[in-house]
Amino acid sequence: MLKQSLDLKKLAALAPQFRREILETLEIAGSGHPGGSLSGVEIMLALYGHAMRYDPKNPGWEERDRLIVSKGHATPLVYVTLSNFGYFPKEELKTFRKFGSRLQGHVHTKAPGVEFNTGSLGHGLSFANGVALGAKIRGKNFKVYCLLGDGENQEGSVWEAAMSAAHHKLDNLCAIIDYNKVQENGPTNEIKNLEPLAKKWESFGWHVFEVDGHNIKELVSAFDELKNIQGKPTVIIAHTVKGKGVSFMEGKSNWHGKAPNKEQLAQALAELK
Repeated sequence: MLKQSLDLKKLAALAPQFRREILETLEIAGSGHPGGSLSGVEIMLALYGHAMRYDPKNPGWEERDRLIVSKGHATPLVYVTLSNFGYFPKEELKTFRKFGSRLQGHVHTKAPGVEFNTGSLGHGLSFANGVALGAKIRGKNFKVYCLLGDGENQEGSVWEAAMSAAHHKLDNLCAIIDYNKVQENGPTNEIKNLEPLAKKWESFGWHVFEVDGHNIKELVSAFDELKNIQGKPTVIIAHTVKGKGVSFMEGKSNWHGKAPNKEQLAQALAELK
């Protein structure tokens, strides 16, 4: 059994390192998704460094908290996080997207610590509902977390799942929206306006927190409040920046699915010192 409880300053200090490792992993692979991986770093640090209960030496431990990564293209973020928290050696990151590697281009249960294969958007929250409802039926007290992209909230299946979770009063379920406001083809709210996003989730029967998704303290405080929410699921709307930390990637849709070359990597790493 393990529940990390790292000092908040130590967690925040890890963010530039995670971003460097994400970009290095992508450059070696020659493909992947930097924008939505860089935006979610602090969310993952708060989850694995504070909120979640897990054991990297026993990934199938029955009492573990579960994280369903519905935005399944953010594999560089997921794999860098799992390697840093002990699920597999960091050296394995060099095999990302290589033939035969456990580290597939979209999250896959071949990798230790991955709970569900995702990639086609809009499926993760329904699966998370099932896991959370199953825990209720079996009398288990673990939490189920589900990380969603903001563009993913344009999927009707997300709102079906949101309705179901509220109907079943899944207070052991927490969704986190990486609200970086940019999707593959441009600004999210120009493609299909999500606002008022918080009020929509509230109207579906969810308890809503809105936080700065790059502020570890705000994220940790929201996760700590989950124990006080009863009879309804919780969603944390984490306001983030696509491509966070790299000047030529921030807020840009053209870095969805494009890896940096060696020169771009060098510039990015210099900015992330």
